[in-house]
Amino acid sequence: MADKEGFNEVLIEPLRQFAKDSVHLVKKCTKPDRKEFSAIARATGVGFLIMGFIGFFVKLIHIPINNILVGN
Repeated sequence: MADKEGFNEVLIEPLRQFAKDSVHLVKKCTKPDRKEFSAIARATGVGFLIMGFIGFFVKLIHIPINNILVGN
């Protein structure tokens, strides 16, 4: 009988708690309004642009250094 209680405590109870927390999270979540969505989309776009420029400049600097080191 102790084995079954240990199984319940180790496997079933964490799954039950996870399901309960997941349902609570979904009930609490709301769909963003247009203003909030625009702000998130703008911030994401700016982040993409910044990361793109960083990658471009790293590649721009890397090409001449690589040519000097390799001697192409």
